[in-house]
Amino acid sequence: MQNRCQAVLLGLGLGLLGVTSSFAAWDPADGESATSQGLADPKVAEAIANFKNSDPGIQRFFDNAYGYAVFPSIGKGGFGIGGAHGKGKVYEQGRMIGESSMTQVTIGFQLGGQKYSEIIFFKDNAALDRFASGRFEFGAQASAVALTAGASADAAYSNSVAIFTLAKGGLMYEASVGGQKFKFIPN
Repeated sequence: MQNRCQAVLLGLGLGLLGVTSSFAAWDPADGESATSQGLADPKVAEAIANFKNSDPGIQRFFDNAYGYAVFPSIGKGGFGIGGAHGKGKVYEQGRMIGESSMTQVTIGFQLGGQKYSEIIFFKDNAALDRFASGRFEFGAQASAVALTAGASADAAYSNSVAIFTLAKGGLMYEASVGGQKFKFIPN
C-alpha cells in the first residue's frame, strides 16, 4: 500500500512538473549508451566543471573522496506535492562503476520548478557500498550544500556522505534533498 501511495504521489508530482525530455540526464536518441560514455560523458564532465568553476574549493572532495555520484541534470517541481528525477554516473576512485537514477516525492509547502546538478561524495568504501546496495535514500532531514563561491570551505561529511547542488535554472522554494531514493545499476 505504501509503495502504491508513493507511486501515485510521484505521478502527481511529475505531472505537475510537466516533465519533458529536458529533465533527463541523457538523450536516448543520441545513439550512445550511458555505459559506453564512461568518464568521457560530456554532461558529467560539464557538471563537474560547473561545480569546480562555482567553487574551486570543492576540489578537495574530488581529491579525498573514495567515490562520488554525479547527476548532471535533475528536474524538480511541485505545487504542494512535488517530485524530482535525474540520472547519473557513479565513480569509485575515479573509475566509473555504474549508473544511478534518483527519484523524490515530497509533500508540504513547495511551489515552482527548477533544474539543478547534484554530486554526492562518499568518504569511504563503506559509504559507497551502502549506496551501491540499492537501498540508499536520504532521510527527511537531509540537506545539501547549495554551491556558491566558498561554500565548500565549511562543508563536511555527514554519515560519510557530502552532498552538493548547483542550480541550473528555475525558481523553487524548497532546498531539501530529504526523501531522495536511488537505484544503482553496476557496469
